Amino acid sequence: MCGTLLFGYRPLLRSRRRRPWIGRLWQIVCALLIVALGSLIIASKLAAQGQPQRASSARPSAAVAPPLASVATPTTSAGPAASAPNTSSSVTKDDDPVNSTTADAVIQSNGDLSDLGPEDIDAIVGKGKVPIHRSGRYRSPLANPSFGGPAIVKVGFVISEIRDYQIQDGSFSADYFMSFTADKTLPKLHPVFTNGHDTNCIPIVDVPVPTFRFYRCTGTFTSPVDLLDYPFDTQTLDISMEDAVYGVDTIVFEADPLRTSLDANFRISGYSVAKVGASTFKHQYPSRFDRDDLYVSRYRFTVALDRFAQSAAFSVFFPAFVIVIISLIGLWVPPEELEVRSNAGAPMLAAAVLFHYALVQSLPATGYLTHADKLMLGVYVSLLMNMATTWVFMVVDEERVQFWFRFFRAWTPPATVLVMAVSVLA
Repeated sequence: MCGTLLFGYRPLLRSRRRRPWIGRLWQIVCALLIVALGSLIIASKLAAQGQPQRASSARPSAAVAPPLASVATPTTSAGPAASAPNTSSSVTKDDDPVNSTTADAVIQSNGDLSDLGPEDIDAIVGKGKVPIHRSGRYRSPLANPSFGGPAIVKVGFVISEIRDYQIQDGSFSADYFMSFTADKTLPKLHPVFTNGHDTNCIPIVDVPVPTFRFYRCTGTFTSPVDLLDYPFDTQTLDISMEDAVYGVDTIVFEADPLRTSLDANFRISGYSVAKVGASTFKHQYPSRFDRDDLYVSRYRFTVALDRFAQSAAFSVFFPAFVIVIISLIGLWVPPEELEVRSNAGAPMLAAAVLFHYALVQSLPATGYLTHADKLMLGVYVSLLMNMATTWVFMVVDEERVQFWFRFFRAWTPPATVLVMAVSVLA
């Protein structure tokens, strides 16, 4: 009888002895899943950025800007009159951007307002006593109807160096070559850079060739910063150029894809080149004076930079996963050792806050959450969830302590995997 009872309870004893091993195995598998999840994400990003497009040039494209209600606008997509932006740009010392097209303009009279509606006439201060051109498509004093139609100017742009790129404000310095090739005789050009300052262009070929200009330029520029996918972000660096004097009735820029590139030895620290391209469009300024209806042709050179994925992954994702995995070690500490158990989670929370603070300090303030911010939110939730498994032992009954100890060891790791997966893939 005793032997029967002993052998009858032996399977039950074996099953109870096996349960701790099954729980530990389950926890180890969940921890490995966290590491595997991070490795897969890092590997996929590295594979996507393995071969950047160094020489792809975008074809010219037109940007549509809404016309002003108070001016006569052309039927093409567009933008009005050329005027020098508030930038510091020089070509030669005696090449001041003075518009000489007003020589054949006349002061607008009441008879010149017959083509406007009553609302447009009321909006004209002083009844439009400004110089206008009565001939041609545009009435603006900046127009040039005697030029006989615009010159189509192909723009070549080659960057030799980009340096001092600052992610905080999107500023950078650049050295580059810029060429203009026209289908007819060009007037004196006055290139200015709408997103640049302290720019300087040296004319290498300016005269006497009437259809060709060639400059070597330097300058400092700013471009918008997009950190939505940080640390796997792509930053777009733009250089925008237009003529300070002439509008689209005199000069129309076109990007030359065959002459749009980077120097063969181009390098920029911390980034790889994803794309190089250029586009042109007609820009519309708000009405600055009566009959300000002239549009300006604008050229934009663009280089897209990818952050090195391997460096980004090991500087952001790897520390975050290590913090979470170390915090899970406390699940093996028995509930009798509450002080030791709590010390496995609280220091990791402090480490996560300091690590997140270091990330934020290197970036500008944004109105949205970056990918790294979402990752750190997942880290915070995981750490707080892990610490909660310790706090529960302070309020539960003693006879239920072992149940909750086994429950937390079994289900906290998979819950952590789920939280981290959501934070990474969000």
